[in-house]
Amino acid sequence: MRWGLRPRGPGPGPGALAAAWNLWGPPRLPRRPGWRGAARGLVVRSVAGASNQLQNASDGKYRDTVLLPQTSFPMKLLGRQQPDTELEMQQKCGFSELYSWQRERKVKTEFCLHDGPPYANGDPHVGHALNKILKDIANRFHMMRGSKIHFVPGWDCHGLPIEVKVLSELGGKAQNLSAMEIREKARSFAKAAIEKQKSAFIRWGIMADWNNCYYTFDGSYEAKQLRIFYQMYDKGLIYRSYKPVFWSPSSRTALAEAELEYNPQHVSRSVYVKFPLLKPAPKLASLIDGSSPVSILVWTTQPWTIPANQAVCYMPDAKYAIVKCSTSGELYILAADKVTFVASALKTTFEVISTFSGADLENGTCTHPLLPDKVSPLLPANHVTMTKGTGLVHTAPAHGMEDYSVASQHNLSTDCLVDEDGFSQQLQGPELQNKAVLDEGTDVVIKMLQASKNLLLEEKLVHSYPYDWRTKKPVVIRASKQWFVNITELKATAKELLKKVKFIPGSAQNAMVEMMDRRPYWCKECGVFRFPSFHHKTKDEFLINSQTIEHIAKLVEQHGSDVWWTLPPEQLLPKEVLSQVGGPDALEYEPGRDILDIWFDSGTSWACVLPGTDQRADLYLEGKDQLGGWFQSSLLTSVAARKKAPFKTVVVHGFTLGEKGEKMSKSLGNVIDPDVVINGGQDQGKEPPYGADVLRWWVAASNVFTEVTLGPSALNAAREDISKLRNTLRFLLGNVAGFNPETDSIPVNKMYVVDQYVLHLLQDLAGKITDSYKQYDFGKVIRLLQAFYTRELSNFYFSIVKDRLYCEKASDPKRRSCQTALAEILDVIVRSFAPILPHLAEEVFQHVPYLKEPKSVFRTGWITTSSVWKKPGLEEAMESACAMRDAFLGSIPGKNAAEYQVTIVIEPGLLFEIIEMLQAEETSSTSQLNELMMASQTTLLPQDPPAMPADATELRGTFLINLEGGDIREESEYKVIVTPTTRDKCPRCWKYTAESSDTLCPRCADVVGGK
Repeated sequence: MRWGLRPRGPGPGPGALAAAWNLWGPPRLPRRPGWRGAARGLVVRSVAGASNQLQNASDGKYRDTVLLPQTSFPMKLLGRQQPDTELEMQQKCGFSELYSWQRERKVKTEFCLHDGPPYANGDPHVGHALNKILKDIANRFHMMRGSKIHFVPGWDCHGLPIEVKVLSELGGKAQNLSAMEIREKARSFAKAAIEKQKSAFIRWGIMADWNNCYYTFDGSYEAKQLRIFYQMYDKGLIYRSYKPVFWSPSSRTALAEAELEYNPQHVSRSVYVKFPLLKPAPKLASLIDGSSPVSILVWTTQPWTIPANQAVCYMPDAKYAIVKCSTSGELYILAADKVTFVASALKTTFEVISTFSGADLENGTCTHPLLPDKVSPLLPANHVTMTKGTGLVHTAPAHGMEDYSVASQHNLSTDCLVDEDGFSQQLQGPELQNKAVLDEGTDVVIKMLQASKNLLLEEKLVHSYPYDWRTKKPVVIRASKQWFVNITELKATAKELLKKVKFIPGSAQNAMVEMMDRRPYWCKECGVFRFPSFHHKTKDEFLINSQTIEHIAKLVEQHGSDVWWTLPPEQLLPKEVLSQVGGPDALEYEPGRDILDIWFDSGTSWACVLPGTDQRADLYLEGKDQLGGWFQSSLLTSVAARKKAPFKTVVVHGFTLGEKGEKMSKSLGNVIDPDVVINGGQDQGKEPPYGADVLRWWVAASNVFTEVTLGPSALNAAREDISKLRNTLRFLLGNVAGFNPETDSIPVNKMYVVDQYVLHLLQDLAGKITDSYKQYDFGKVIRLLQAFYTRELSNFYFSIVKDRLYCEKASDPKRRSCQTALAEILDVIVRSFAPILPHLAEEVFQHVPYLKEPKSVFRTGWITTSSVWKKPGLEEAMESACAMRDAFLGSIPGKNAAEYQVTIVIEPGLLFEIIEMLQAEETSSTSQLNELMMASQTTLLPQDPPAMPADATELRGTFLINLEGGDIREESEYKVIVTPTTRDKCPRCWKYTAESSDTLCPRCADVVGGK
């Protein structure tokens, strides 16, 4: 194939002609195509054409001479066909062996994605699907790119999520079971949940070695965890202390800040309480005449803490007032700024008697409102604010973080009289004993305040309050002996290391740092794995050293952590230590009851799972809740043990929500079961079987970096998107029938220009898709693919080439040129979506006609393109021709382009030379230019025709040629003249190129005659 340059009149000069000729040559300097005055892009206008009608024809004596698409690839899979075909592909294409196969390859690079362990506490849900599918897409992409994937699925098998489920199922029977019996039932429950989840993950097409997973209840895992713990303890990072912590009575455990969620609709019973002034401060004595009782006013939303009061705190620099109540005649002390507000709340008025500085309250005391013999001192404190209350703060050190700090400074009692279940202990008094402080206990305290005549007002307050994120019930602050990790010692190093970690989205990095800053320490009590310490039977002492830890670790490695319950204490200690602490008959220590934090449990997984000496994962990918959870515990344990981050990249996704953005719940009826999505529900008319690929498409197409919505509309949209993709694939497969790329391919420089152009676009697409996968932006992958196969292929390229595919001779170079392009398009598109839709990709490979023994698409690598596809001026040439094409098609909306003939008039110059390369003859019905126009025939002229038909439509335009990086710029005018054709419709190709309706056009006569 060759294009000639035939100068007609004054030309653009040899330099410009050389540039035009080099449009089809190897890449040269960059150039910037563009419409005059605006960014330029290919305008795509779908149009009816002869070949479109031809494909739908069902009769005609020439039908057997037309090469219509031939493929058994189905356009749609109806009903059970979709899930059944997916299962067939999994079996036929070796899904279960793929992970092991790729691990055995000899490759230079390895990609490690560390699986954050889901709780083994229930059925698989759409949150699992979102997370596991995202990971699988990433793994499959990197595997196809040539990396060896290290991905070990894991499960978190310890902790309250499992225990709560088991205890709720047991009900009252749990009270009669031993710790070991409950542990065994929890283990059995976890194992059953693991099998359910594992089966679902396999069905979703998740690539892994499912016979080699990690479980946090394995002895080897627990032993490594103990050794990491001792490394941290030995460095002084783990210590035991008595402090107030968030405590969940509903789960009987301390909670970290990350384990709280705040309920904005919580209702508290707030109270205004009098603390009778016992001894006024010396500076205040002169302001009080002693004729009326004086009380300090406080306000609290937690009346149950009043019995534990040890002091009342004030702000030294604030102004306070002595006021007289118009209702009672009593004198009250409160902040001057709060006088009006408090009087209004109490539905009275206050007369200000005097004002004074907060510092004047120093050394004053009051009487405890419930315990007349107890003194509560007035103390200065920095945490007092004027935003709420009275400006004077009731202080119970056992039940407040700031309160505890005040107690430490002033040597106040910090005794906690609330037990682990949230009940008042005996020392609180008979009225409160065994009363739940958040319920009946609050009621009793309020009645006691009324009886002592120290309650001024009780009212309900709706406000945000911390809840246990697992049980969804309110927490309290309660002081207790706990083990803590000193986060302060680790924060600076952790923050510095995070600067070298890539976060997607970038905002997640700041969010993680902020959460770390809000965490002064890490409380270690929350889980079901015992803390490896021994406590003295009579003294407040504990025993931990390298010998005890290593002895326990070896026992756990062999027998599991049950040894803490099943072995006698003397066997839990090594002999050399046992002899030093009383021997087996007079052992002074007993195994501790403290519990190792569940976040420590899963946070040390890097040490147990990650390969090599470096033990750093290329990727951690989890939900945004893990910024304060697993991401953070993994980072802190890794920094503590070896001063390095366990991850190089962190990808954070949002939560799954209902279709309208509401939380999924059974009460709302909007819970989506992944199994029902795949296999259909009981009423398959309402809940059809979509298959796993629809679920995977939904995940990839969603903006996963924010909240992800799911419902029937999203599933139907995903199915429709895949259906459109199948149509494109069916066209490609059908039209490469009878084509062998090894023997029939046409060299790129001899291909039709439009075929070269689509390869040029294909290379650009491949690069953008690869980059999007690298950035874990799978939604962009889908958007790029959809734009390409909808706009560039279906609406543009396919409509142009159908006539060449269907009506030329099977082996004609023009047809082979197109098939060469189609084969490349098919390969690039299938590999592009394979990580997202593995079942469809494998199904397509089974139908590629020239693959006699098709391998798995995943065993044949990533997209390959050729540098020769990139043509420096190809877009310029095609866009100029398409500008004229668009003008033509725009003038005949809804009409068949084949019924018209086109005359293009271009003034002599570079644009004319470029367009002339597409049509050497003056008039042609078979040129590349006419194929692009899809007209009956196209005439190319350097000047206006001598006469214009009466029924002609004339269109005018300009086009700016911009080549060689702007060195060559030339703007040319053109005309497009459209007239109805005078030819008849060919009975074979249905183009209007025949002399009469019962005779073949010259092209078809040649093809049929040649056969």
